[in-house]
Amino acid sequence: MRTEMRIELDGKLVAMTGVVTRVTEALGEALSANGATVARDHTELPDILIVALPLIPDGGFDWSELHAQARETGLAMKARGSGRIVFLMSAMAAIPMRRHPDYSVEMAAVLAALRGLAMSLAPEVVVNGIGAGTIGDPACAGDTVMIGHTPIGRAGTIDDICNAALFLCDPLNSYLNGQLLPVDGGWSVGYGRSF
Repeated sequence: MRTEMRIELDGKLVAMTGVVTRVTEALGEALSANGATVARDHTELPDILIVALPLIPDGGFDWSELHAQARETGLAMKARGSGRIVFLMSAMAAIPMRRHPDYSVEMAAVLAALRGLAMSLAPEVVVNGIGAGTIGDPACAGDTVMIGHTPIGRAGTIDDICNAALFLCDPLNSYLNGQLLPVDGGWSVGYGRSF
């Protein structure tokens, strides 16, 4: 049974860019269910930009095009006077994982860029991110080894990610900026740090 937050996004245009996964597909549906118009190919300046990075270590990716797009869209939002950007990334952005050193570095670079955008685009635009732990069964985010080091002791659900993203997209959430919201069952707090 899906349990979904309810927020007010009527009349808002959401642009989704980056990797298409089960998570981004569900998030698009959740945003639409809350009144937003969701588009992947868009010509209009969106109210919200979702930037989706690979959520499973994949042996390397070049995210320079996504960064350029986020920056360009963010500058246009700033000139307009409003907007928000939400990055979907791995919790390994904040806590490196020995099993995935290169991926951890790539995610840390995304987090640094997110924070740079948050500083330069404020106050008109807020920029935040979600750090996904192990999500889904079978996993569509994270590494299943993380579950053994997660205080909650299980994988999260796609709805957990969608609800966190809805929180970051909620117009009432206006003061959170430059933050990574870990949706990882407590993995990033350091439980059993032997990985």
